[in-house]
Amino acid sequence: MWFDESVFYQIYPLGFCGAEGENDFGEVRHRLDKIEKKIDELKKLGVGAILFNPLFESERHGYDTVDFFKVDRRLGTNEEFKSLVEKLHKAGIKVVLDGVFNHVGRKFFAFQEVLEKREGTDYRFWFNIDFCGNSSYGDGLGYKCWEGHQELVSLRLEHPDCLNYVTDAVKFWIREFGIDGLRLDVCYMLPEWFMRHLRNTVNAERPNGDFFLVGEVIHCQNFAQHVCPEKLNSITGYECYKGLVSSINTNNLFEIEYSLSRLFSDVSWALFPKKNLLNFADNHDVSRAYTALDVGNAKNNVFNLYSILFTMPGIPCLYYGSEYAAEGNKSEGDASLRLTFEETLERADKAVSEKLYRHIETLCKIRHAKSVLSYGGYRKRILSNRHMVIERFLDGKRICLAVNIDENEVRLNLENAVGRELLTGETVNANELVLAPFSSKIIEF
Repeated sequence: MWFDESVFYQIYPLGFCGAEGENDFGEVRHRLDKIEKKIDELKKLGVGAILFNPLFESERHGYDTVDFFKVDRRLGTNEEFKSLVEKLHKAGIKVVLDGVFNHVGRKFFAFQEVLEKREGTDYRFWFNIDFCGNSSYGDGLGYKCWEGHQELVSLRLEHPDCLNYVTDAVKFWIREFGIDGLRLDVCYMLPEWFMRHLRNTVNAERPNGDFFLVGEVIHCQNFAQHVCPEKLNSITGYECYKGLVSSINTNNLFEIEYSLSRLFSDVSWALFPKKNLLNFADNHDVSRAYTALDVGNAKNNVFNLYSILFTMPGIPCLYYGSEYAAEGNKSEGDASLRLTFEETLERADKAVSEKLYRHIETLCKIRHAKSVLSYGGYRKRILSNRHMVIERFLDGKRICLAVNIDENEVRLNLENAVGRELLTGETVNANELVLAPFSSKIIEF
């Protein structure tokens, strides 16, 4: 499918476009052109799909939705977003939206009516309301919310009218905007039957079955059963995200390789053999990758980090600005991770930004040209704390990634064969493989 072969690019639109932190529900601001101006650059980089974080009307950050049918006025209008999607499609770039179906904001119309009419409205059945309780807002009623955040009111998707509202919104996004997929926010909290219902809904709208459904899942162990034709195409690869950064910071490549074997190898106990998770080095919820590489010489391995990301099983996803080695620390709050694109570049390490961008551009080209990286199997070839070789294979074709995260050169005897190094185009002897400090080679046999 197209998503297995794509490089994703994640944009948090409220931040990227410089929207106000609080929605005053006043006049419409027209900011989506800031994304439109990036289309040519994204196409040149090799991006095949954009994952947009929430862009529908909300109170603050997008995950507190107020209206599922209206683009946030801090960004623009429905017509402007429709035009943006059309231009992205013309450039060959698919569009995936963030589907926030577990909860809504307090100003969501149905919850507002509950606050006003209490037992006098049937909208009370859309939520888990305790009329004998109270909230921190002094509502005179209590309600279920997401992980203790009372500004995020949990929906009762099992109620037919609530389910119909959400379902109609998804149909509207497909029919009106022509979107190609959805990321299911906090998918680990959504009922199993809802994933089935959503798959049936999107398949009815797109009978060719190419609509991408990816669930946001922090712990993947219990979700292997849900990555199947009847539910999800993929889930977020948080385990490998953690392993990528931690392995480099601790000089322990055993960590990331253990995850790769546990998830993707052909052993009987692997969780996701021949399935692709949505992999990333950072996103809107965690520190920027370049910032997270914060121990010793770790920043010297940022090129290795992306070499691993693009060659390991799964779908690589870049977070806007990180292709330029942008900095952003989660400890400074989410706002520091969600700046405008211009502000993000101001936080980039100018000494490496252009070189890293070119490296990722090359990785995108390799990824698109080599189907073995999209569909191939996985096996470990060589492993130590500071260097490793992993292999992808498909229909007699093989690609090996050799990585050295150490400050010293390493010499490896991989096999008695000659291959082509895809990053440089050079011919290499795998029997006398030399890896410079903090370097990697991607070798095709």
